[in-house]
Amino acid sequence: MTSAPVIRDTEFYLDLDDTWCTHNYHPLPVVIAEAEGAWVTDVAGKRYLDMLAGYSALNFGHGHPALIAAAKEQLDRVTLTSRAFHHDQLGLFCKELAELTGTEMVLPMNSGAEAVEAALKVARKWAYTVKGVPENQAQIITAGGNFHGRTISIISFSDDPVATADYGPYTPGFVGVKYGDIQALGAAITPHTAAILLEPIQGEAGVLVPPAGYLAEVRRLCDENDVLFIADEIQSGLGRTGALLALDHEGVRADLYTLGKALGGGIMPVSAVVGKKSVLGVLQPGQHGSTFGGNPLACAIGRAVIKLLATGEMQARATELGAHLHERLNALIGHGVADVRGRGLWAGVQLSPEVGAGRAISEEMARRGVLIKETHQTTLRFAPPIVITREELDHAVDTLAAVIDEMRSGAERKPPLRPAK
Repeated sequence: MTSAPVIRDTEFYLDLDDTWCTHNYHPLPVVIAEAEGAWVTDVAGKRYLDMLAGYSALNFGHGHPALIAAAKEQLDRVTLTSRAFHHDQLGLFCKELAELTGTEMVLPMNSGAEAVEAALKVARKWAYTVKGVPENQAQIITAGGNFHGRTISIISFSDDPVATADYGPYTPGFVGVKYGDIQALGAAITPHTAAILLEPIQGEAGVLVPPAGYLAEVRRLCDENDVLFIADEIQSGLGRTGALLALDHEGVRADLYTLGKALGGGIMPVSAVVGKKSVLGVLQPGQHGSTFGGNPLACAIGRAVIKLLATGEMQARATELGAHLHERLNALIGHGVADVRGRGLWAGVQLSPEVGAGRAISEEMARRGVLIKETHQTTLRFAPPIVITREELDHAVDTLAAVIDEMRSGAERKPPLRPAK
């Protein structure tokens, strides 16, 4: 059976998307048809350096041979059983992921948002059945500027109006405090507090790293008040920051971690809540589930991801290349860049006011064959695949420097890559 020839007309695909796809994203008008490593190729044959890596879902690059091989092998065996039956990949996946992360139990799910929702449910059940919080009075403390997904319960504790407008009524039981403010966090804890949910580094907010010692203080407050610490490591975990988990940099352990994105190797959605058996063990049959969660194909891919991370090579590479990336980006401060934040191969580049909006920068970078994406108008996020080379990083930063220099010099602003219809 031969596949249909690829139509090499970008506008053809953009028109299809505009007509048939719900407009809940505003992507750059680049139509990707092939990808390998840190590079993608569009339908017209133009190559681009991918500096976003699927928001960390592609930590190991496009089409990593070991991950593709694991997926193909499992595709020929069995892809889905549902959890009505056992299969030969689930227990091994859970064991290996627990051992990798130094935890005791694994709850496999699909998307990152599902993992967060599952962690919230577990925390509430733990509060009622173990801590003794009165029924329906459990509270979970969250941080301002957070991003944990877009389900109704998750947006109920978002302070981003784009995420929350017109979706009420919202789920109760959440208390928000300023990210990085340990005094505000301590003041928010009550006898009804079940958990504190935090990103060790806030990704969507612009790759914000909390003050030194903050995460250790969060751990102390949790211990002193019998409160669970839930760390959302969906973007920050699995090698992105140069450690297996971003909390590892601070020597801090959480009671529960949510993992996703890179756990599926960029092949399919795979997520999990991992943590203490005394917490995850509150779930009994029928109290939480997912038809596809922990399916054989997902587990086989996840096991191949675990094997890549178990050697430490990816983490070491992210550390070394991350230091180089930050050195290069920091050199742009005062030259159109106001600040650079992040850790490892993860950076938020805050543009100076005279440069203008990040969307224009992203579009001009795309014209020149480098893909990045703005967040909150004036921040560019860099999260390249860990398999990227130093030379490719230099190419990306050199391109950014040239684009910013043109913007600052007052060069004529180019029209959008594709004007709105």
